[in-house]
Amino acid sequence: MNRFILWLDKRKKIIMGLAAVIILILTVVGYQAGIFTDQVKMEAFLNGCGIFAPIAFVILQAIQVVVPIMPGAIGCLYGVIFFGAIKGFLLNYVGICIGSVLAFLIARNYGRDFVQKVTGGKFFQKYSKYLLKENQFEKLFALLIFLPVAPDDFLCYLAGISKMKLKKFTAIILLGKPAAIMLYSLGLTQIFQVVLKLIGR
Repeated sequence: MNRFILWLDKRKKIIMGLAAVIILILTVVGYQAGIFTDQVKMEAFLNGCGIFAPIAFVILQAIQVVVPIMPGAIGCLYGVIFFGAIKGFLLNYVGICIGSVLAFLIARNYGRDFVQKVTGGKFFQKYSKYLLKENQFEKLFALLIFLPVAPDDFLCYLAGISKMKLKKFTAIILLGKPAAIMLYSLGLTQIFQVVLKLIGR
C-alpha cells in the first residue's frame, strides 16, 4: 500500500493532468449534445445507458461541479425526476461529493492563478481575503457548504488553494452536503410538480 501511495504521489501531476483532459473532453461532448442543458436529451442519454444509467448520472453530476455549466440545483432536480426521491438524492450526493473533491484536487495542483481564472475576479476578490486566516476560512467554508444558496463549486476550488487538509475538506463536504442537496432535490421537485399541474400536464 505504501508503495502504491508513493507511486501515486510521484505521478500526481500526470494523473491530475489526464483527469483534467478527460473531464474537458466529456464536458465539451456532453455540452454539444445538450446533455447538460436539456432535460429531454439528458433523459434520452440516461435511458440509452440502461443499467449503467446511475453511474452515468453520477459522472455527469461530478463533471458539472468541476465545470459549472448549469446550476447544481438543476442537476439535483433531474436526479429526483429520473430516479425517484431516495435514489435520486443518493446519486446526487455521491456525484456532487466526487466532483467537489476533484475540484479541490485540481485547484491544489494548478494553483492560485488557475483558480482565479476559473472562479472569476469578483468571486475571488470577495472570498480570497479569508484565506489569510486559516481557521476563519475553514469556518466560513463549513458554514457556506451547509447553505443551499452558496456558490459551492467555486468554494471547493478556493479551498484547494487554502491550507485546509484534504481529510478535513472531505469531512466537511460529506457532512455538509446532504442538507443542501435534500433541499434542492425535494424542494425543487415539489415546485416542478406544481408547475406541471398549472400547465395541465
